Amino acid sequence: MTRLVDRGAIVAAYVGIGMAVTIGISFLLVIPIEPIVTWLAVPAGLTIGYYANQRSNRLRGPLRRIAANAVYAGLVTGLATALLFLAVKGLFFAADNGFRDPGLGGPISCTTGADCVYQRYLLGPQGPELAGAGVTDAESFGAFYWNQQLGNATTLLVLTTLGGFGGGLLYAASRPRRSPDDGAR
Repeated sequence: MTRLVDRGAIVAAYVGIGMAVTIGISFLLVIPIEPIVTWLAVPAGLTIGYYANQRSNRLRGPLRRIAANAVYAGLVTGLATALLFLAVKGLFFAADNGFRDPGLGGPISCTTGADCVYQRYLLGPQGPELAGAGVTDAESFGAFYWNQQLGNATTLLVLTTLGGFGGGLLYAASRPRRSPDDGAR
């Protein structure tokens, strides 16, 4: 047991990092459906918050200790999810070279990176909204884009951490009240 959290919560945080990597790779790279990552943030937090206390074998003790374990594991999981999200976004932002399927009109004429992403957004449904947001070139688009992505990453962090806290509350409500050492079997 450490000062702030139990050893089991630290192990659970590592499991949470693995969960974040699995979710991130699955739904940001393999099957790129970004909203699913957001939808899974709360269930992932609930799971890891509950697991942190189960792994710590928290049968007794103050509710604040259960909450600390759950929030710690949820925070680490959320941070891993947010950082992976930003890394994947950064990879695609920096590497966009304007390639487009020939059926969609062929390649976009642009400079690799922010300019290509900007041109791609201009051609998409969000194009008309960009001028209204003050985006007029690749540089202003870069600031706009990263502001949005930081907001999304913050949302992932907050949702996963709150989910972790919720998982701790679920654990507190459902945990056994007596330990096996007390003779209850």
